[in-house]
Amino acid sequence: MPDEDIDVFVVCAAGAISPGEAKAFSLWRLSETGEAKPFPIVIIQREPGAFFGYVNVCRHEGTWLNIGSGKFLIEDGCFLQCGRHGAKFEIDTGICVEGACLAQSLEPVALALIDGDVCVCGVALVEDDLWRGFDDLEETMDIMIH
Repeated sequence: MPDEDIDVFVVCAAGAISPGEAKAFSLWRLSETGEAKPFPIVIIQREPGAFFGYVNVCRHEGTWLNIGSGKFLIEDGCFLQCGRHGAKFEIDTGICVEGACLAQSLEPVALALIDGDVCVCGVALVEDDLWRGFDDLEETMDIMIH
C-alpha cells in the first residue's frame, strides 16, 4: 500500500498556549467539492506537551463552547465547559460528563507537535492568503479569535 500524504498545517507555536489553558482558532477547511467552510477549533494544553483539539461546537445546540464568559475551562482546569449551557466535557476524551448532551462527544481534531508548533493533521485547510478575501464571516466568529 503506497504512503499517502497527510495534510499538516501549523496553527500556532506550542508556547502560545500555556499548560492549563485553551484557545480558539477560526480556520477554514475545504469541503470535498473544494468549497471553503468555517472550521472553528479549540486547542487545550492540559499539561506541558499534552495538547488536545476539538471542533469548537457544543453538542447540545451547536453553539461555540466559549460563548458567555469567553472561557473554555472551568476554574480548576479539569473540564471544558460550554459557556451557554454549562455542559462539561472531559479534556482528554471530549465526552460530556454533565449537561444536556450527556455521554455525547465533541468532534476531535488530530494534532501533532512538530518543531515547536501545534499542527492540525488530516484536514484540508484553506491557506491564510486565500481566505482573507471572504466577506461572509459571521459576527459570532469574532469572539473566537484570541
